[in-house]
Amino acid sequence: MTAIIAPPDLSARPLRLTCERAMVATPAELFRAWTEQFDRWFAAPSTVLMKSEVNTAFFFETHFEGQRHPHYGRFLRLERDRLVELTWLTATTKGVETLVTVELNPNKTGTQLRLTHAGFPDEESRNRHDAAWPTVLTHLDERLAALAEPIAD
Repeated sequence: MTAIIAPPDLSARPLRLTCERAMVATPAELFRAWTEQFDRWFAAPSTVLMKSEVNTAFFFETHFEGQRHPHYGRFLRLERDRLVELTWLTATTKGVETLVTVELNPNKTGTQLRLTHAGFPDEESRNRHDAAWPTVLTHLDERLAALAEPIAD
């Protein structure tokens, strides 16, 4: 196992949130979405610089309401089809490195996804992410379902 280089110190920033969703996609599909396919469901096309390796930095942008929103981070832990842990730094985190943990547990219809986002600098940042993550996960679920549908002849 690769040692994590300088994990973020969240001791002074205890604010966190948890979001859960039953997803239609399999754990393998969701793992790929979070580590190799951000541009298929979250990031703006042609903005992703990402290699799914521990201690490797990544960058991507989202475009929302006519504005660019850069996202920076690095993967801290990757357990294929089970867990993705990454740092998350955006303007909404006010320049601090937060921690996102995505747990993937298979269920009868797909996957139970549990996302924990920790280390917010203040309640405003946490509340904005608390409002956004359910929408993001719904979009991810719908996007992966659409990609999996067979093309009609």
